[in-house]
This record gives sequence, C-alpha cells and structure tokens, in this order.
Amino acid sequence: MTLIERLGTDKPDKPGLWLYAPPKRRAAPEEPSDVDRAAASVIPHQQKSAANPANGPAAEKLNELIRRVSGASMEEIDRVISELQSVSDMLRNEGERVSREIAGYASLSHALMTAMKVISDSLTLWRSGPDKSGPRPAA
Repeated sequence: MTLIERLGTDKPDKPGLWLYAPPKRRAAPEEPSDVDRAAASVIPHQQKSAANPANGPAAEKLNELIRRVSGASMEEIDRVISELQSVSDMLRNEGERVSREIAGYASLSHALMTAMKVISDSLTLWRSGPDKSGPRPAA
C-alpha cells in the first residue's frame, strides 16, 4: 500500500498529494459526471482560466519541478514507512519471544521451588527421626 492510498488522497475528487505523486502512483482519472459537466459549463471563461494554475510554460515547469521533488520525497517517505513497519514487526516478534522465555523461566523457577521444598521436608523428617544406630561413643 502506498502512502497516497493510506492517506486516502488517491482520487481526483479529494484534493491532496495525488496531484504531485509520481505518474506510476497516481489514480486513473475518473470520467466526469453529468453534474460535473453541467457545473463546468456554468463557470465563465475568465473564472476557468483563473482557477487553472497551469496557465503557461512557467507554471508547467514549476509543476514539473514540484512533481519531481515531491515524487522523490514520497518515495523516501514510503521507504521509511516500510522500514518502520519491519522494525515494528521485529519488535513484536522479539516481545513474543521474551514473553515465552519469561514463562519458561517462571515454570522452571516453580519446579525448582517445589523440588527444594520436597528436599527440605525429606531432610527434616530424616533428622527428626529416631536414631536407630544406638548410643554414640563419647569422644
């Protein structure tokens, strides 16, 4: 998905970045509807020329320059977004791995505590049991 698609400015009826996007990323222009044609016929000729910013070779050169500059910037922004998404995926995977490791250590710690309790109880019973070896010689 391109930046233009993410911003929702890929349609000519939405003003925005699509005007300056590289040609391969621009949306195909839609056919004007009857309402658009009727509205265009109502606008006087003078207003049409004032509304159109590309009224000469200087404006065309400026538009081309803006398209080239913004096209490179848009590609760079798309590249950075892609890198950020890959870093986000890597961090998510690492977070899941660390969670699994912590769960493993918690399980191991619980098993160790249970084993230590069994050993401690066994030693307590062994020491408190009757001494069957008889009287000890005096040293």
